[in-house]
Amino acid sequence: MQQSMILTSDLSKQFNSFWAVDGVNLHVNAGEVLALLGPNGAGKTTTVRMLTSVLRPTRGNARIAGYDVVHDAQKVRASVGVLTEQHGLYSRMPASDYLDFFGQVYGLDPARRSKRTRELLEEYGLLQARNQRIGEFSKGMRQKLALARAMLHDPPVLLLDEPTSAMDPESARLVRDSIQELRSASRTIIICTHNLAEAEELADQIAIIRQGKIIASGSPSDLKRDLLGPSEFSVEFGESLDGKPLFLPADAELTVRLEKSLHFRTRYPQDTNPLVLRYLLAQDLPVVGLKEVPRSLEQVYLTAINTQKIGSNPENPDSIEESDRVI
Repeated sequence: MQQSMILTSDLSKQFNSFWAVDGVNLHVNAGEVLALLGPNGAGKTTTVRMLTSVLRPTRGNARIAGYDVVHDAQKVRASVGVLTEQHGLYSRMPASDYLDFFGQVYGLDPARRSKRTRELLEEYGLLQARNQRIGEFSKGMRQKLALARAMLHDPPVLLLDEPTSAMDPESARLVRDSIQELRSASRTIIICTHNLAEAEELADQIAIIRQGKIIASGSPSDLKRDLLGPSEFSVEFGESLDGKPLFLPADAELTVRLEKSLHFRTRYPQDTNPLVLRYLLAQDLPVVGLKEVPRSLEQVYLTAINTQKIGSNPENPDSIEESDRVI
């Protein structure tokens, strides 16, 4: 049985009369990546703050690596690595001193601090800049250093907010590859991102949040099926159909017919697609290929967000009161 590393039940947070998060249920196992998607103000930041024991839930509960976010706050913080939109980097410190300082905060011994600092600086291409002040770093270099800090104590859970923001394509690829490797090492990761192609590449599960509520969740393939309908396929022909009559099996719904191609939908492609080919070949039609029409996570996201739209209430994380924080 897989271990549940992130488990929430009815997780909710209220600020005055506004519910920033309302009844969020998440279940992420060891080795999985969850992409938490949603527009600005949807509740992503507040959710992450509760998962890291920064905010106390108004209702419901959450457990990280088996620890309750309220009653085991210190153990939760020791179990998570966090990359936030505001990095909190100390601009006057050299990169190596910065990581060594946080290694001390995490309670790592000197040998371990030195080893992890060098490993991470080398992994993210920052080793040559280790003695350079952070204030002189580019935005992409700062992002990579902040990610290195999040991973310094080798936590079992990573919460990453826009992990490749402001990075050049090569650096972004390096970080995405690192996330893939971390997942294979049985580390659980939540990514908050507006980069939907990145989310589709990395995530095992998707959760779309709007106005504090999860409005759609599941694997990318399940969400495409549930929100976009049956899969669509195209058949290419070697010559013009020239108005010839076409006969398709009952389970294949013709959606588009062009001069040298056609599109059809089916709920049962494993059974229907071979029949489609048999039907077409039996009609002496020159079939040269059959393939699925690609559908993106962006289509899924826009469909979910634009379905049954309701009024907007922007999240207001700046209104946090001291009584809301977990001590």
